[in-house]
Parts: sequence; C-alpha cells; structure tokens
Amino acid sequence: MSRLCVDTPVGPVTIQAEAGRITRLRFAANGPENSDDPLLQEAARQLEGYFSGQRHQFDLPLNAEGPTHHQAVWDAMCRIAYGETRTYGDIAGEIGSNARAVGTACGANPIPIFIPCHRVIGKDGKLVGFSGGDGKKTKAKLLDREAPALPLLAFD
Repeated sequence: MSRLCVDTPVGPVTIQAEAGRITRLRFAANGPENSDDPLLQEAARQLEGYFSGQRHQFDLPLNAEGPTHHQAVWDAMCRIAYGETRTYGDIAGEIGSNARAVGTACGANPIPIFIPCHRVIGKDGKLVGFSGGDGKKTKAKLLDREAPALPLLAFD
C-alpha cells in the first residue's frame, strides 16, 4: 500500500493505492507518506487538472470494495457527467433500489471525487449529505467548480 498527500482547493487529500489501483481518497493529510508510485503521481496530476478545470473525467484504475449494491451505486455515479447532477431517487430508479439505500452507498464511497458522489443531490436540487472534507460545504465547492451556474438550493 502506498499513499500520497495532495493539497487541493478543498483542502488536503490523501490518495491510497494497492496492487496498481486507487483504493481510497480521504479528505485529510493522512500521515507523512509521499509516495513516488507512478499511479499516485498520475492521480495527483489528474486531480490538479480537475481542479484547474482542464480535466472533466478521470482515467485511473480504481478498486472500490464494497457490497454489490454499493458497487451498483458507485458505477451509476461514474456515469454522471462532469457538471451534471442526479438525485438519489434518479440513481435508485436506474438501479432498482431506493433513495435511502443510495444515500448509504454514497456515504460509504471510499474514493470520492474519482467516484463523483458529490454529483448526487437531494430532490429539488437540495444539497444533502457529504462525508468528506467540510461536508456539504465541500460538496458545494466541488459542484461550483464543475458548473458554477448550477441552480442548487441552500443548505443549513
């Protein structure tokens, strides 16, 4: 397992890789490890491109482990285009689930940003839930980077 800490506009993140795949992204500097692993270096370059507005999708090998339902939700999230959003209900309808279970899977996403759980919002455009960084504030910052004119409803 190797890790790389990266400074981003939403705070430091630590990217973790195992066996040639990205396995985790945490919103925090997680230890002093700064690996020279080529995969992690590429992930850092792609994140930099994302935050500079030059990259709209990631091309990295990911390995997000979780139950089958979570995998289905994470796959659906990866199909949400840059600058677009879907509701928990939209994803539930797509995979034959319910909105609450989709929310649980979003919260369990081990590789946020790369698996874009920030693009999943509540009905009527309401920002709800985000387990990374400063929660909904971080989610709003990520969405604003992608689509500044996106009509989102305020959150508390």
